[in-house]
Amino acid sequence: MARNKERLVLLLDVGPSMHSVLPQVESLCSMLLEKKLIYSKNDEVGVVIFGTQETSNDLKNEMGGYNHITVLQNIKVVDGQIVDIMEALPRGTVNGDFLDAIVVGMDMLIKKYNDLYKGKKRLCLITNAINPIKDSLEGTKEDQIEIIAAQMVAKGIKMESIVVRGSLSQDADKRIMDENDNLLSIFSNRTSTRTVYVDSPISLLGAIKTRKVTPVTIFRGHLEISPQMKIKVWVYKRTQEEKFPTLKKYSEKAPATNKSATHQIKVDFEYKIEEGSSQVIPPEQRIKGYRYGPQVVPISAAELDSVKFKPEKGVKLLAFTDASNILRHYFMKDVYLFTAEPGNRKAALAVSAIARAMKEMNKVAILRCVWRQGQQNVVVGVLTPNISENVKIPDSFHFNVLPFVEDVREYQFPSLSSFPASCQPNEEQQKAADEFVQMLSLVPSGKQEAMLPEFTPNPVLTRFYRHLEVKSHKPDAAVPPLDETLRRITEPDPELFSQNKAIIDALHQQFHLKENPKLKKSARPRRVSREEPSGSNEDGNAADVADAQAVNSV
Repeated sequence: MARNKERLVLLLDVGPSMHSVLPQVESLCSMLLEKKLIYSKNDEVGVVIFGTQETSNDLKNEMGGYNHITVLQNIKVVDGQIVDIMEALPRGTVNGDFLDAIVVGMDMLIKKYNDLYKGKKRLCLITNAINPIKDSLEGTKEDQIEIIAAQMVAKGIKMESIVVRGSLSQDADKRIMDENDNLLSIFSNRTSTRTVYVDSPISLLGAIKTRKVTPVTIFRGHLEISPQMKIKVWVYKRTQEEKFPTLKKYSEKAPATNKSATHQIKVDFEYKIEEGSSQVIPPEQRIKGYRYGPQVVPISAAELDSVKFKPEKGVKLLAFTDASNILRHYFMKDVYLFTAEPGNRKAALAVSAIARAMKEMNKVAILRCVWRQGQQNVVVGVLTPNISENVKIPDSFHFNVLPFVEDVREYQFPSLSSFPASCQPNEEQQKAADEFVQMLSLVPSGKQEAMLPEFTPNPVLTRFYRHLEVKSHKPDAAVPPLDETLRRITEPDPELFSQNKAIIDALHQQFHLKENPKLKKSARPRRVSREEPSGSNEDGNAADVADAQAVNSV
């Protein structure tokens, strides 16, 4: 459907101050386009770069100005050619103006789709925003942005701004950065703009949602507090594991020139009375069987359907309890989001009141949920208040599924405090261990938290998409080496270890690894046969060899 298609224009800063992170920008944008080729092959993408010595855009030709901005790729259906362009971005030689680039990108979308197109239109800006924006000919810079923002709202254009800082901004003019941040905040306040600040290559790779998943409700109905009190809510999935794309069987029997060929493979199964028999058992004569001890109990489809539990659809409150009673390891499966029915002010007020009361009293709610009519299982879970800090976003709840007794796995381990004093760490050892743990903290003092989940891409999926793109050009291509940025996700940071070598050395000094002579002497006993082999010495030697091989294979 046209409404589900996205028209995207990438606005990329390639000026000198961005050169050090352009490899990560190339990886990010390539991954975005690779996922579109898999999941959204009808989306259309354009590419604009700014900070180039050359100028090539329609507004320059029509009105003048808009210098150092180049339309690298006009808007078209995403294909492998655009991916190739993104993998080798030009390096600019002048400082770019991100505001001019936004106007050029808007102009491309408006001219291409005008007011007739009702699908999604989006700009994606990636810059460090440390260079000055030129003054407006009429009014202030803020006035100019207000006009641009109003036009974006009128044309239904959304924007995503990725601001790369960190080491790039160490020598930058703070006054200019603050001014640019203020200008970008106007877009966030006046339009549907999401602004994200990142300070590391890892965060940059996860800054853009490379695959847009349309939110779908799994439940729309009443949250029943009591038979006399019900709140209209919608329930969405908040988190869900991203799986590998489905790999399908493909037939090459149809000629490549046949455009109507589906190349699909249909698999049919036949059940026969016995191997080698030609008599096929029809579906109506088949029945499921379940093992019960040594026998197999046949159960027909009608019996199976009648024995299934068929609860009524609904979400009901069972009780409130202290948050401390629900342990973290009880949480199962995905996380759900409970929100008030959109546009229902009474429901929003009720949800907010209950959520804030629960937060104040440190309580959680236990719910019984049946999402759909005819669902064959009941879910019991915990509802946790989610108080919003943004006045534009209403309060809500997070919901986690809790286990039944059959789902719990108990593992009993002895307490470390029960060990003898000789096995307990002394004061120096404990101090060395504490310093080592603190050294590896993801939230170092005075710095932003590292590896935030919302900014950390899955390295396995990312590498798979990259390899898929390479194979599309060269079917016999080898698996590419692991990208350096992805390596920093899967391996310890070498810079962190080199900077804290003294702490690591102190840990080594406190905990010496020595060979245990008792374990060395007590070798694993050789497995001996109950019957001694009779005959010559050669037979006996053969038995010894066999026993030795058996021990080695354990």
